[in-house]
Amino acid sequence: MAGAVGAGLLAMVPDYDQRVPGITHRGITHTVWFAALVGIALGLIGLAIGSSDGILAAIGLGVFGLLVGTVTILSHIAADALTPMGVEPFAPVRDDHYSYDVARAANPIANYGLLALGIAASGVALVVGNALTNI
Repeated sequence: MAGAVGAGLLAMVPDYDQRVPGITHRGITHTVWFAALVGIALGLIGLAIGSSDGILAAIGLGVFGLLVGTVTILSHIAADALTPMGVEPFAPVRDDHYSYDVARAANPIANYGLLALGIAASGVALVVGNALTNI
C-alpha cells in the first residue's frame, strides 16, 4: 500500500516544471536522470527510516524507496511519450526524441484509460505479491 500511495503522490512531480521559472516543460524533469535522482532521494529516506530497525530493514526500505521513486517517474515519462509533444528522456547526453503520437495530453479518454490500466496493474501486483508471500 505504501508504494501505491507514494506513486500516487509522485506521479505528477515531473509536471511541476511548469511552475518553476527557467525550467523548460518536459525538460530535465522528464529525463532518466531526474528519475534516478528522485529514486535515490526516496531510497535514502527509506534507508534512514529503516535504520532504526536494523540493517535488513534499512536496506529493504531503501531499495523499496529507490524503486518506487524511479519507476513512478519513468512511468510518467513513458506516458508523456504517447503524446505528440513527446519527450527526450536522455537529454542532455543524447537528443533522441520519443513521441508515439497516440493521444494528446489533454485527452480525457486516454487519461482515464491509462488510469484504469494503472489501477489494474496495481491490482495484479497486489494479488501476485500476496500469492508470493504465501508460498
